[in-house]
Amino acid sequence: MTTPVTIIGAGLGGLTLARVLHVHGIPATVYEAEPSAEARTQGGRLDIHDHNGQLALEAAGLTAEFRAIIHEGGEATRALDQHGKVLLDEPDDGNGGRPEVLRGDLRRILVDSLPAGTVQWGKKLTGVTALGDGQHELTFMDGSTVSTELLVGADGAWSKVRPLLSDAKPEYVGTTFVETYLHDADERHSAAAEAVGDGAMFALAPGKGISAHREAGNILHTYVQLNCPAEWIAGIDFTDAAAATARVAAEFDGWAPELTALITDGETAPVPRPIHTLPNRHRWDRLPGVTLLGDAAHLMPPSGEGANLAMLDGAELGQAVAAHPDDLEAALTAYEEAMFPRSESEAADAHQLMALCLDDRAPHSLIDFLTD
Repeated sequence: MTTPVTIIGAGLGGLTLARVLHVHGIPATVYEAEPSAEARTQGGRLDIHDHNGQLALEAAGLTAEFRAIIHEGGEATRALDQHGKVLLDEPDDGNGGRPEVLRGDLRRILVDSLPAGTVQWGKKLTGVTALGDGQHELTFMDGSTVSTELLVGADGAWSKVRPLLSDAKPEYVGTTFVETYLHDADERHSAAAEAVGDGAMFALAPGKGISAHREAGNILHTYVQLNCPAEWIAGIDFTDAAAATARVAAEFDGWAPELTALITDGETAPVPRPIHTLPNRHRWDRLPGVTLLGDAAHLMPPSGEGANLAMLDGAELGQAVAAHPDDLEAALTAYEEAMFPRSESEAADAHQLMALCLDDRAPHSLIDFLTD
């Protein structure tokens, strides 16, 4: 195959696809709306699993680079009640089954592994037109256009490629995360740092929770979890950081101060992350010349699997194209036949896990799950 594969979105899934194609000598171009790789921070820590994400990195020939960015000790897990009592404390056992890395570091090694010019930055997709025979024309905000024989939507939750294949749209699930950061944690926020421990901490109660990860550089990255109507969270003015922080913190009145400090002492403005999902059984009929991967294909609640699944999608799609270089439809069919049931199963598990975190027995439902 000599015609470049066209990938929309330079997230982990799209970049993994481009890298695996490159390993097999197949050209690809990635179009990304962001102006550069450094345009924004790339989120927090990810646990990369040995049964999906690590397999994708192996297919990409990047295992050594991946191991070099692992945050040692980051697999530790603890669960607390709202009063700060430790109910579960599991240290990092060092088995490497789900080592932690920063998303930004992982994205960097993928970008650096690609030939110069593979990623075209500042290319925001505004429209897609079917040309027939599996070909599509893409139009970008800067007025440029490109035609392609294989279009891959790796463009996330609000994919502009998805409507070619599916009428499904992400729906709010009734839970919002609010993101905050504490820096120089051990020195400036010692009580909160002690509560979080060395890895991930979950302090949960019915309908609400405070979860945090210790990240490299002595940073505590927190996701406050709230079951709430979309209208309630929309009614908070997050452009007024102090007022928004106070409003969110008020939902945790009476909680241990070392836990609420993860909200009130945040050194960045709080950012709301309403959780949206696609249907668990999201599928589409085979349409020549186009497919989806990652959140564009199977947006699900946060469960530690999203990045892993996106990278595995990218790796398997790349391998399928390499195995069928002269029959793209056979490649896409093989990829989708494996991806659909996998994502359906993982989506069901993700909904179950989020329910366990915030149900009427929280935090004990999650503890039972973790220790079963």
